Amino acid sequence: METCTYSSCGEYFLPNQLAPGEYFFTSFKVTLYCGLLLSSPILIYQIIGFAAPGLTKREKQILIPITIGGLLLFFLGILFGYFVLVPAALAFFISYGADVIEPLWSFEQYCDFILLLLLSTGLAFEIPVIQIILSLLGIISSKQMLSIWRYVVVLSTVIAAILTPSTDPITQTLFTVAVLLLYFSGIGILFFIGK
Repeated sequence: METCTYSSCGEYFLPNQLAPGEYFFTSFKVTLYCGLLLSSPILIYQIIGFAAPGLTKREKQILIPITIGGLLLFFLGILFGYFVLVPAALAFFISYGADVIEPLWSFEQYCDFILLLLLSTGLAFEIPVIQIILSLLGIISSKQMLSIWRYVVVLSTVIAAILTPSTDPITQTLFTVAVLLLYFSGIGILFFIGK
């Protein structure tokens, strides 16, 4: 039975196995990452349960919402990466030069590309959590964050260029817009809580 991967540009392709055992070891690696990802809420809950007796009531009131928010944002980032960035990147790479060469992708390289894109998007979605932590620690205020928005636009473009494993402009633009929306939503949350 042949399994094909579908890209949003309407083309099917079948990744290739270029080394003995590549499919087996890559499947194992993907399974390991998925297992870590799906078990991360339980692991974080256990870590917080261990540390909670040593925390003050105020620290618990801050730690629990930040942890839950961070987990939700990370998973939202993965969903955004999977449903928005990955199809856009695959459509670009499959159609780019398709009239000149046939794209033959290694199964391992294909999975590494997707895993890296999803991980970097999940981490980028943690921006509001980082902003809240920095503000609660008194390092920077929401007004200071808003005053440097021009630099953040440039920095988010550079971050998108570094974190996206592809070089296509569509994926980088989508990633940049997502980072900017997260940055400004973090400022909005800080204005809401008065920091």
